[in-house]
Amino acid sequence: MRLILTATLALVPIAIGPLLAKDNEPAKRVIEAAAVFSEVMDAPDKGIPRELLENAHCIVIVPGLKTAAFVFGAKYGKGIMSCRHKGGVGWSAPGTVRIEGGSVGFQIGGSETDLIMLVMNDRGEDKLLSSKFTLGAEGSVAAGPVGRTATAQTDAQMHAEILSWSRSQGLFAGLALEGATLRQDLDDNAALYGKRMENREIVTHRMRAPRGAEKLMGLLNRYSRREHKEVPTGTEQ
Repeated sequence: MRLILTATLALVPIAIGPLLAKDNEPAKRVIEAAAVFSEVMDAPDKGIPRELLENAHCIVIVPGLKTAAFVFGAKYGKGIMSCRHKGGVGWSAPGTVRIEGGSVGFQIGGSETDLIMLVMNDRGEDKLLSSKFTLGAEGSVAAGPVGRTATAQTDAQMHAEILSWSRSQGLFAGLALEGATLRQDLDDNAALYGKRMENREIVTHRMRAPRGAEKLMGLLNRYSRREHKEVPTGTEQ
Protein backbone atom coordinates (compact mmCIF):
# COMPACT_ATOMS: atom_id res chain seq x y z
CA MET A 1 0.00 0.00 0.00
CA ARG A 2 2.79 2.44 0.85
CA LEU A 3 4.53 1.64 -2.46
CA ILE A 4 1.29 2.31 -4.36
CA LEU A 5 0.80 5.60 -2.52
CA THR A 6 4.36 6.76 -3.20
CA ALA A 7 4.29 5.79 -6.87
CA THR A 8 0.91 7.37 -7.48
CA LEU A 9 1.76 10.70 -5.89
CA ALA A 10 5.01 10.83 -7.84
CA LEU A 11 3.06 10.70 -11.10
CA VAL A 12 0.36 13.26 -10.33
CA PRO A 13 1.21 17.00 -10.31
CA ILE A 14 -0.38 18.04 -7.04
CA ALA A 15 1.05 19.62 -3.90
CA ILE A 16 3.41 16.76 -3.12
CA GLY A 17 5.81 18.59 -0.82
CA PRO A 18 3.38 19.29 2.04
CA LEU A 19 1.86 15.85 1.65
CA LEU A 20 5.06 13.87 2.12
CA ALA A 21 6.89 16.25 4.46
CA LYS A 22 6.97 15.55 8.19
CA ASP A 23 4.05 17.50 9.65
CA ASN A 24 5.01 19.08 12.99
CA GLU A 25 1.87 21.22 13.36
CA PRO A 26 -0.86 18.95 14.79
CA ALA A 27 -2.13 21.84 16.92
CA LYS A 28 -2.82 23.79 13.73
CA ARG A 29 -4.72 20.78 12.41
CA VAL A 30 -7.02 20.85 15.45
CA ILE A 31 -7.91 24.44 14.55
CA GLU A 32 -8.47 23.49 10.91
CA ALA A 33 -10.74 20.63 12.00
CA ALA A 34 -12.82 23.07 14.03
CA ALA A 35 -13.16 25.34 11.00
CA VAL A 36 -14.26 22.46 8.76
CA PHE A 37 -16.82 21.24 11.29
CA SER A 38 -18.22 24.74 11.83
CA GLU A 39 -18.60 25.42 8.11
CA VAL A 40 -20.31 22.10 7.48
CA MET A 41 -22.76 22.44 10.36
CA ASP A 42 -23.55 26.06 9.49
CA ALA A 43 -24.54 25.18 5.92
CA PRO A 44 -28.34 25.66 5.69
CA ASP A 45 -30.12 22.32 5.17
CA LYS A 46 -26.89 20.68 3.98
CA GLY A 47 -25.05 19.77 7.15
CA ILE A 48 -24.84 16.59 9.21
CA PRO A 49 -28.18 15.89 10.93
CA ARG A 50 -27.84 17.05 14.52
CA GLU A 51 -29.68 14.03 15.89
CA LEU A 52 -26.92 11.83 14.47
CA LEU A 53 -24.26 13.94 16.16
CA GLU A 54 -26.22 13.80 19.41
CA ASN A 55 -26.31 9.99 19.29
CA ALA A 56 -22.77 9.50 18.01
CA HIS A 57 -20.11 7.95 20.23
CA CYS A 58 -17.15 9.57 18.45
CA ILE A 59 -16.28 11.96 15.64
CA VAL A 60 -13.32 11.96 13.23
CA ILE A 61 -12.44 15.06 11.20
CA VAL A 62 -9.72 14.98 8.52
CA PRO A 63 -9.22 18.40 6.92
CA GLY A 64 -7.60 18.33 3.50
CA LEU A 65 -7.52 14.59 2.77
CA LYS A 66 -5.26 14.22 -0.28
CA THR A 67 -6.35 11.91 -3.08
CA ALA A 68 -4.49 11.15 -6.27
CA ALA A 69 -5.00 8.72 -9.12
CA PHE A 70 -3.06 7.41 -12.10
CA VAL A 71 -4.43 3.91 -12.79
CA PHE A 72 -3.91 3.22 -9.07
CA GLY A 73 -5.78 5.49 -6.68
CA ALA A 74 -4.40 6.63 -3.34
CA LYS A 75 -5.47 8.74 -0.41
CA TYR A 76 -3.63 10.15 2.58
CA GLY A 77 -4.50 12.59 5.33
CA LYS A 78 -4.19 13.48 9.00
CA GLY A 79 -6.93 14.55 11.37
CA ILE A 80 -8.36 14.40 14.86
CA MET A 81 -10.88 12.32 16.78
CA SER A 82 -12.95 12.85 19.92
CA CYS A 83 -15.33 10.56 21.81
CA ARG A 84 -18.08 11.18 24.32
CA HIS A 85 -17.32 10.60 27.96
CA LYS A 86 -18.73 7.36 29.32
CA GLY A 87 -21.32 9.29 31.29
CA GLY A 88 -22.84 10.30 27.94
CA VAL A 89 -22.27 14.06 28.25
CA GLY A 90 -19.22 16.02 27.16
CA TRP A 91 -16.51 15.22 24.62
CA SER A 92 -12.98 13.97 25.21
CA ALA A 93 -9.84 15.88 24.43
CA PRO A 94 -8.78 15.27 20.82
CA GLY A 95 -6.57 12.41 19.74
CA THR A 96 -4.86 12.34 16.37
CA VAL A 97 -5.32 9.96 13.45
CA ARG A 98 -4.07 9.40 9.96
CA ILE A 99 -5.91 7.74 7.12
CA GLU A 100 -4.43 6.03 4.09
CA GLY A 101 -5.72 3.67 1.48
CA GLY A 102 -5.86 2.85 -2.20
CA SER A 103 -8.04 1.63 -5.03
CA VAL A 104 -7.54 0.24 -8.51
CA GLY A 105 -9.17 1.56 -11.66
CA PHE A 106 -8.66 3.56 -14.83
CA GLN A 107 -8.52 7.04 -13.36
CA ILE A 108 -6.32 10.10 -13.36
CA GLY A 109 -6.31 13.33 -11.38
CA GLY A 110 -5.87 14.72 -7.89
CA SER A 111 -8.02 16.47 -5.33
CA GLU A 112 -8.25 17.61 -1.72
CA THR A 113 -11.27 16.68 0.40
CA ASP A 114 -12.47 17.38 3.92
CA LEU A 115 -13.67 14.19 5.61
CA ILE A 116 -15.98 13.77 8.62
CA MET A 117 -16.97 10.46 10.20
CA LEU A 118 -19.37 9.70 13.04
CA VAL A 119 -18.91 6.47 15.01
CA MET A 120 -22.38 5.34 16.04
CA ASN A 121 -21.95 2.45 18.54
CA ASP A 122 -19.66 0.78 21.09
CA ARG A 123 -18.16 -1.66 18.61
CA GLY A 124 -17.23 1.14 16.21
CA GLU A 125 -15.72 3.14 19.08
CA ASP A 126 -13.61 0.17 20.15
CA LYS A 127 -12.29 -0.16 16.58
CA LEU A 128 -11.54 3.55 16.39
CA LEU A 129 -9.57 3.41 19.65
CA SER A 130 -7.48 0.45 18.50
CA SER A 131 -4.06 1.10 16.98
CA LYS A 132 -5.49 0.75 13.46
CA PHE A 133 -8.40 -0.75 11.53
CA THR A 134 -9.68 -0.97 7.97
CA LEU A 135 -12.93 0.78 7.10
CA GLY A 136 -15.47 -1.60 5.65
CA ALA A 137 -13.50 -4.75 6.43
CA GLU A 138 -13.24 -4.38 10.23
CA GLY A 139 -15.91 -1.76 10.79
CA SER A 140 -19.03 -1.24 8.67
CA VAL A 141 -19.17 2.18 7.03
CA ALA A 142 -21.90 3.88 5.00
CA ALA A 143 -22.44 7.25 3.35
CA GLY A 144 -24.14 9.55 5.83
CA PRO A 145 -27.38 11.41 5.07
CA VAL A 146 -27.29 15.18 4.54
CA GLY A 147 -29.85 17.61 5.92
CA ARG A 148 -31.38 18.86 9.15
CA THR A 149 -32.90 15.49 10.10
CA ALA A 150 -31.90 11.86 9.69
CA THR A 151 -35.30 10.67 8.48
CA ALA A 152 -33.88 9.84 5.04
CA GLN A 153 -31.54 7.18 6.42
CA THR A 154 -31.54 3.87 4.61
CA ASP A 155 -31.38 0.52 6.38
CA ALA A 156 -27.62 0.32 5.66
CA GLN A 157 -27.08 3.73 7.24
CA MET A 158 -29.16 2.86 10.29
CA HIS A 159 -27.07 -0.25 11.00
CA ALA A 160 -23.62 1.08 10.05
CA GLU A 161 -21.02 1.44 12.77
CA ILE A 162 -19.57 4.48 11.00
CA LEU A 163 -21.22 7.15 8.84
CA SER A 164 -19.01 9.28 6.61
CA TRP A 165 -19.24 12.52 4.68
CA SER A 166 -16.91 14.47 2.39
CA ARG A 167 -16.66 18.07 1.21
CA SER A 168 -14.86 18.88 -2.01
CA GLN A 169 -15.06 22.12 -4.01
CA GLY A 170 -17.97 23.30 -1.90
CA LEU A 171 -20.04 20.13 -2.36
CA PHE A 172 -20.94 18.29 0.85
CA ALA A 173 -22.30 14.75 0.55
CA GLY A 174 -22.29 11.30 2.08
CA LEU A 175 -19.24 9.24 1.21
CA ALA A 176 -18.99 5.45 0.90
CA LEU A 177 -15.45 5.23 2.26
CA GLU A 178 -14.25 1.62 2.28
CA GLY A 179 -10.83 0.00 2.18
CA ALA A 180 -8.92 2.86 3.77
CA THR A 181 -6.89 2.26 6.93
CA LEU A 182 -7.44 4.54 9.91
CA ARG A 183 -4.78 4.53 12.62
CA GLN A 184 -3.75 6.60 15.61
CA ASP A 185 -0.77 8.95 15.23
CA LEU A 186 1.45 8.65 18.30
CA ASP A 187 3.92 11.29 17.09
CA ASP A 188 1.21 13.92 16.67
CA ASN A 189 -0.23 12.99 20.07
CA ALA A 190 3.24 13.58 21.53
CA ALA A 191 3.35 17.01 19.91
CA LEU A 192 -0.03 17.88 21.45
CA TYR A 193 0.44 16.41 24.92
CA GLY A 194 4.19 16.34 25.45
CA LYS A 195 4.47 12.53 25.42
CA ARG A 196 3.50 9.62 23.21
CA MET A 197 -0.02 8.56 24.16
CA GLU A 198 -2.52 6.21 22.61
CA ASN A 199 -5.93 7.60 21.70
CA ARG A 200 -7.62 5.17 24.06
CA GLU A 201 -5.57 6.61 26.94
CA ILE A 202 -6.50 10.18 25.98
CA VAL A 203 -10.20 9.31 25.87
CA THR A 204 -10.50 7.06 28.93
CA HIS A 205 -8.21 9.10 31.21
CA ARG A 206 -10.10 12.32 30.46
CA MET A 207 -7.00 14.25 29.46
CA ARG A 208 -7.29 18.01 29.55
CA ALA A 209 -7.72 19.40 26.04
CA PRO A 210 -4.58 21.13 24.73
CA ARG A 211 -4.50 24.85 24.04
CA GLY A 212 -6.13 25.63 20.72
CA ALA A 213 -8.78 22.91 21.07
CA GLU A 214 -11.27 25.12 22.89
CA LYS A 215 -13.12 26.11 19.73
CA LEU A 216 -13.52 22.52 18.56
CA MET A 217 -14.77 21.32 21.94
CA GLY A 218 -17.19 24.22 22.15
CA LEU A 219 -18.57 23.48 18.68
CA LEU A 220 -19.16 19.82 19.52
CA ASN A 221 -21.11 20.88 22.58
CA ARG A 222 -23.00 23.57 20.69
CA TYR A 223 -24.24 21.35 17.89
CA SER A 224 -25.28 18.46 20.12
CA ARG A 225 -28.29 19.40 22.22
CA ARG A 226 -27.30 17.04 25.03
CA GLU A 227 -24.05 18.88 25.70
CA HIS A 228 -25.47 22.29 24.82
CA LYS A 229 -27.96 21.96 27.67
CA GLU A 230 -25.73 20.38 30.27
CA VAL A 231 -22.12 21.40 29.64
CA PRO A 232 -21.28 25.10 30.06
CA THR A 233 -17.92 24.98 28.28
CA GLY A 234 -16.07 22.81 25.81
CA THR A 235 -13.17 22.11 28.13
CA GLU A 236 -12.46 19.17 30.40
CA GLN A 237 -15.16 18.27 32.87
